[in-house]
Amino acid sequence: MTSLSDASVSTDRTPSEDPVLRGTNQSGMRAQNERLVLTLVRQHGALAKSDIARMTGLSAQTVSVIMRALEQDGLLERGTPQRGRIGQPSIPMSLAAEGALFFGLKIGRRSADLMLVDFLGRVMRLERQVYRYPTPGAVVDFVASSLPRLIADLPEHLRGRIGGLGVAMPFQLWNWVQSIGAPQSEMDAWQHRDIQAELAALSGLPVFVQNDATAACGAELVFGTGERPKDFLYFYFGTFIGGGLVLNGQLFTGRSGNAAGVGPIPVPGPDGQTRRLLDVASMSALATAMEAAGESSDHLWAQHEEWRVSPAVLDAWLDGAAHGLAHAILSAAALIELEAVLIDGWMPKAIRAALTTRTHVALHALDLAGIDAPAIRQGTVGANARVLGAAAIPLSHRYLIDQNAPNRDTWSRF
Repeated sequence: MTSLSDASVSTDRTPSEDPVLRGTNQSGMRAQNERLVLTLVRQHGALAKSDIARMTGLSAQTVSVIMRALEQDGLLERGTPQRGRIGQPSIPMSLAAEGALFFGLKIGRRSADLMLVDFLGRVMRLERQVYRYPTPGAVVDFVASSLPRLIADLPEHLRGRIGGLGVAMPFQLWNWVQSIGAPQSEMDAWQHRDIQAELAALSGLPVFVQNDATAACGAELVFGTGERPKDFLYFYFGTFIGGGLVLNGQLFTGRSGNAAGVGPIPVPGPDGQTRRLLDVASMSALATAMEAAGESSDHLWAQHEEWRVSPAVLDAWLDGAAHGLAHAILSAAALIELEAVLIDGWMPKAIRAALTTRTHVALHALDLAGIDAPAIRQGTVGANARVLGAAAIPLSHRYLIDQNAPNRDTWSRF
């Protein structure tokens, strides 16, 4: 596991060869070195002091001081001593689940989620609200009523370990009123309300805001499992479809924080006419098809475990979405060498698996001359990637090596 923006260690070189993962023995860099140690332990799992010293180039004494401090702060905990053939047994140190807690808030076009997670990214509490469309007032009221419930039975010593609130939300919500059937006058309020400031005043915590699909991609970096490619494109299916881009192990957010906003990518539709990707590959496209067939789509927004969709409608949607994704992937792969494409979303696992398989087939049915086709894989975080990604923002900002941590200058653009 890694921070939102910094490189995972590649498989073709050792960590000590990566300048980002090098430490310094200067006493003034203690905070940076502590972040470095926490990042490595998150990436690799439990590590002994000797492992950290070898990976970073820090002296054994410096590593000992850092890890002792992190243990005293409750951020690291000791594992079972590992005995070798000679010398003292080594003691692996791992992240302490209760070392730090974080709130994540997902503001979606159809629902809002507020979650409390521990240092490992495990869900401790969750509140959810479904609505017809989002307004700033409704979101603030939701947080105001939900926060007390999330911490009601939390021990006092853990309340003091809550390190921040991350917010994942679509950018420029006021520009999507026709797509979600919301009144323009109510959605325009997003242009004038400072949600970051309101939530900071409400919670008493530092608040960070990020594009929702970018945050979902960040969750894959921080909390994801399995092999983590250094260069990958990430798709998240929500009401619309959003994306994230990771280059050299770092989340690429772009100048305005909206890089890899894949929804507007032009792709051929079922009739051969050019469409936007979001028009063929999104839950809103599925909902439209369901309503046209006389099927209710309301349950799609309330839960993700089961879709009650007729086989004919679902099959047509899967094919259309897969072909749209394949063309978008081909365009991206022609511009950037991608190791993999990850597909995730607010959907049942079986649907995600089927969509991933069909996308692979659709991509390889295209003309790939001159293209090194990326692997098509399922995301590993799942339906809650956006809200988990939101919680990962303050975690990364405070405790991990993170060159792209949000700041006040970027908040104003949201």
